[in-house]
Amino acid sequence: MQVPTPVALPGAAALSAHLDHLGRGLLERGTAVRLLLLAALAQEHVLLIGPPGTAKSELARRLHGAFDGTRYFERLLTRFSTPEELFGPLSLKALEADRYERLIDGYLPTAGIAFLDEVFKANSAILNALLTLLNEREFDNGAGRLRTPLISLVGASNEAPGDESLVAFHDRFLLRVPVGPVGDESFAALLCLREAAPAAPPPLDVAVLPAIARAADAVALPEEAVEALTGLRGFVQQAGLPVSDRRWRQLVRLMRVAAATEGRTRLDAVDLWLAPYVVCDSAEAVPRVAEWVAHTLMGAAPQPLPGLGAAVAAFEKQLDLERSLPPEDGDDSAGKLALARSIGGGEARGGEGEGGLLRIATAALEAHLQRRFSSVHVAARTAQVDELLSQVHEAAARVQAQLDGLQRQLAGRLWLPADVADAWCAPQRRTLALLATHAARLAQLRAGFAALPVDDTRRSAPAPVAW
Repeated sequence: MQVPTPVALPGAAALSAHLDHLGRGLLERGTAVRLLLLAALAQEHVLLIGPPGTAKSELARRLHGAFDGTRYFERLLTRFSTPEELFGPLSLKALEADRYERLIDGYLPTAGIAFLDEVFKANSAILNALLTLLNEREFDNGAGRLRTPLISLVGASNEAPGDESLVAFHDRFLLRVPVGPVGDESFAALLCLREAAPAAPPPLDVAVLPAIARAADAVALPEEAVEALTGLRGFVQQAGLPVSDRRWRQLVRLMRVAAATEGRTRLDAVDLWLAPYVVCDSAEAVPRVAEWVAHTLMGAAPQPLPGLGAAVAAFEKQLDLERSLPPEDGDDSAGKLALARSIGGGEARGGEGEGGLLRIATAALEAHLQRRFSSVHVAARTAQVDELLSQVHEAAARVQAQLDGLQRQLAGRLWLPADVADAWCAPQRRTLALLATHAARLAQLRAGFAALPVDDTRRSAPAPVAW
């Protein structure tokens, strides 16, 4: 008995090249590109939900180019579509022999990658045949059932089906991926795009798919991932999203395929970025589940900074107050200041040069006429600011450590879209930016308190600033 030659899994560089090729020239399609290729490697089907003109068919055609030796089939379905358009015409020779068989060569039963546009408009005769083909990869042709080479079928629709009769067919698509028009920030780039035929990387051998499946089976499901999935299930149930037991198992298998092709042997909470596209039955539900994953599992929420902002504001108010305090009783500087202002105003009207000098003198006198504080007072204020600044630095170090840990966890994730990773890290980055602003304000406050006029004859200490 001949032992089959082991097939090596595609490396990260090869898969990354295919992802780059699939997404080249397509704006805001990074998530769809990753989900399409990952689904094909897991031999699952994908439903693209979005309006016409959003590159759904182009994505499917490019996906076909990623696999060597596979056929491609594409059709736009309407309520008038016939089974012959998808499965081939009836064989006249078979009919002469009293057999009801189709000539399937070149049609859907012989395709490796297929694209069906407006997939939910098909009639019941087509849908019933598709159910078996998608789930079992088999096609009933006459009295026999044939094994099909289908890797992945990509369906497209403007929206999820509302008819209950289509629920079973809708469930055959493991991934439901919203695909919308490009956003305003990418509109100018869309207008400037040039049509080009990018060079494709070497295609993947379909023989690698069983090897990927075996590697995925060996990926461990640790307690961390089980707890994350359990929490997600509770949230999904509260949100009223129906998810079958089979679909939960398929989600775990998809996560394992992602881990295996990234060279990992264990799942973790990060792998649940895939969950919204599996557990949601409509495009509208995807953001809600994605937000839960981000906030609950990845901690992508603003970090609490109890009282720091209020404390900085309180010190700023205190510094302004102390700078504006008049001299204490017994100081005749106020009269000198009034005289200097009067003379300065008159001289300014008579001659700009002398008036300018007097205004400078007046400004110096105004600075001299601030209330003077004891060195104990100044030291106490700067010490309070230093204490608060220390709290800001400690908070920044804590948040930076969290961000560094998250970034290490996300490093090397081939399938995780860059915008998802950035969104998960964004709250910590915003918190660090806010803390840096607090630190800069506190540095200015410290300098301001240190510059207060000092009277060495005084020994009074101030009451702490309250916030």
